[in-house]
Amino acid sequence: MKRILVSGGAGFLGSHLCERLLNEGNEVLCVDNLFTGRKVNVHHLMDNKRFEFLRHDVTFPLFVEVDQIYNLACPASPVHYQFDPVQTTKTSVIGAINMLGLAKRLKIRILQASTSEVYGDPEIHPQPESYKGSVNTIGIRACYDEGKRCAETLFFDYHRQHKVDIKVMRIFNTYGPRMHPNDGRVVSNFIVQALRGEDITIFGDGMQTRSFCYVDDLIEGMYRLMNSRPGFTGPVNIGNPGEFTMLELAEKVLQITGSKSKLKFLPLPQDDPMQRQPVIDLAKKELGWEPKVQLEEGLTKTIAYFKQAIS
Repeated sequence: MKRILVSGGAGFLGSHLCERLLNEGNEVLCVDNLFTGRKVNVHHLMDNKRFEFLRHDVTFPLFVEVDQIYNLACPASPVHYQFDPVQTTKTSVIGAINMLGLAKRLKIRILQASTSEVYGDPEIHPQPESYKGSVNTIGIRACYDEGKRCAETLFFDYHRQHKVDIKVMRIFNTYGPRMHPNDGRVVSNFIVQALRGEDITIFGDGMQTRSFCYVDDLIEGMYRLMNSRPGFTGPVNIGNPGEFTMLELAEKVLQITGSKSKLKFLPLPQDDPMQRQPVIDLAKKELGWEPKVQLEEGLTKTIAYFKQAIS
């Protein structure tokens, strides 16, 4: 049994990870400042004697004794990370320094939840880990993109300079139960709008593409990476290579919900990437991982969750 720290543990992905780690028989210290994380996401875990919740902001040092760290702390949707862009950058950069410092002191393994946003609006499609990215350093999304890119730099420098045992994963679009209804991400937006009978808002012409990974598949990839062979640091793409246009996603949501919502087209936001699709050959080779849940099955489960969440 390990005692495992999950920063951002009350968030969408963090809460699913806490659940998985408890199911594996571990003790879990869930650390979250509840800026975008929600206590309701981990409410069902509170009675578990192996689960502990600590309200804390990772931009301040944390002195605890643990055996592993998953660093997930950071608002991850444009609506949330653009609300306080300076704090977003501080969370990614200072938060990484504080978590890496803890891992260094304890001589333990630490995993960084990085993002496909490090690729920016990619000029190579689909994106392998070797692609260096095309990011606008002064754009409105840079607080997140550049914050995560700097966090990766810090992880590899701590690894080279201080021999910290690191794992870095680049997360592509993920969806599922416990997504924040107002996070502005396309899956939750479309589902909530469809269930409420509102217009489904599509930015641009709807032909931009995304790859959607169901949360259970993502958490499986994250768990396998943390427990992968010594010396394998990543970065490794974890996402579903199935590629869909925004129009295709909207049509699937309408079909599953049976909604009569109409499509409404709006201008494309600044620096919104036109394509996003992972190459997952490295994850297949090193982790024996690939996604199992098809979009229709995952959307059906997610829609069932939102029916309850917004009723």
